[in-house]
Amino acid sequence: MNYHDFQLDQTRRNFLRRGAQGLGLAAFASLLGGRQLFGDEKKFEVERWKGTINPLHHAPKAKRVIHLYMAGGPSHLETFDFKPKLREMHNQPMPDSFTKGQPIAQLQGQALKCFGPQWDFKKFGKSGLEICEHFPLIGSMADDICMIRSMKTEQINHDPAHTFMNTGSSISGRPSMGAWLSYGLGSTAENLPAFVVMTSAGKGGQMQPIAQRMWSSGFLPTKFQGVRIESKGEGVLYLGNTPGCTHDQQHDLVQAVQQLDAGRNDLVNDPEIATRISQYEMAFRMQTSVPELMDVSKESKETLDLYGVKGADGSFAFNCLIARRMAERGVRFIQLYHKDWDHHGNVKNDVKLKAEEVDRPAMALLTDLKRLGMLDDTLVIFGGEFGRTPMSQGGSGRDHHIKGFSVWLAGGGVKGGTSYGATDELGYNAVEDVCHVHDLHATMLHLLGVNHLRFTYKFQGRDYRLTDIFGEVVKKILV
Repeated sequence: MNYHDFQLDQTRRNFLRRGAQGLGLAAFASLLGGRQLFGDEKKFEVERWKGTINPLHHAPKAKRVIHLYMAGGPSHLETFDFKPKLREMHNQPMPDSFTKGQPIAQLQGQALKCFGPQWDFKKFGKSGLEICEHFPLIGSMADDICMIRSMKTEQINHDPAHTFMNTGSSISGRPSMGAWLSYGLGSTAENLPAFVVMTSAGKGGQMQPIAQRMWSSGFLPTKFQGVRIESKGEGVLYLGNTPGCTHDQQHDLVQAVQQLDAGRNDLVNDPEIATRISQYEMAFRMQTSVPELMDVSKESKETLDLYGVKGADGSFAFNCLIARRMAERGVRFIQLYHKDWDHHGNVKNDVKLKAEEVDRPAMALLTDLKRLGMLDDTLVIFGGEFGRTPMSQGGSGRDHHIKGFSVWLAGGGVKGGTSYGATDELGYNAVEDVCHVHDLHATMLHLLGVNHLRFTYKFQGRDYRLTDIFGEVVKKILV
């Protein structure tokens, strides 16, 4: 050992670290059915991450979140925000008082004309909540839904808008909301990650990519990032044993890697090495838990018919069923991206196509959670990264719009059968009880028992929050 290494070896930190040497291996050993790495006389248990907020800041209403993310920017004007005045003004010039000096994505310098709602709306439930006629099944759950019609965001193009909706910042590299929840609240899942992402795509719209960094852990340790599970084929890529490799051989290989990682961590004290050890442990458990999760053969015919699925077909419907199964198993944050909502043209027919893909599954998820007694402590969020313009694009479509759009919530301490906020008579600006993305994040954290002002992580000398330096809890929508 050279003098430099000798000095490092004598630090108090190194002494304490050596005292905990091998805990990662010991935890892994408990996954191997009792076969211990350090002899049979000791038994070890895997300790789940319990989060940094213990106890919670206040009593929670929700234990978990299911985010039904309609990627691409659904038109609020053909879904949840009916504007008869806009219909009256169809094909007339859009008043300058609405648009002058305002950010417009692809319509800059063009003649702006009003584009009326392309479908009729109906009133649903005892609350009389107005919803587009092509979402009758979501409408059937109107008395469980809180409709926010005054959402605002800050980024007008897809990628930065996704980044903002997920992280509260348009700057890439910040933690996603699922990562924040995993870090702060921990996991109640035995054999699944705390944060899981699934994606699906249908037809009717432009296929916008979804970047993996949307569920990144940012500057938080990587153990808190989302894990993507596929709904067709292999649930998690490269999770299973290599063909020809037996269970015992896999055990020996992972054990050797764990020992090497632990030895390296003993020298450099890198938190990412500790993360790698814990992720090997999770991967080992998921070799059994993921196939069981994805196998819906034991679900009743009534349940399968409710969602409209027969098996793992990669659809939004199947993903919604798996979301309910994950919620039952303790997954903290479940995010289901459904793409193709980018309707720059043919918005009338394409919204109808998207409605056919999401109307039944969304209703089924709420119904299923409700009959299992889980809706009360599960917060369901439905919406996209922004809305669409009241002005036409190309005569049949709508451009991106950030000044006013709709999102609905259900369960988890939210008042059902209510409408919050409003846009102006043409659906351009949110003008009543404006709800910013930061406010949505603050409200979500509040329902989970977290004060967003106190939930911070120090990075590069600054205390960061999911809500940055903004955000107010929308108390009017809470039970």
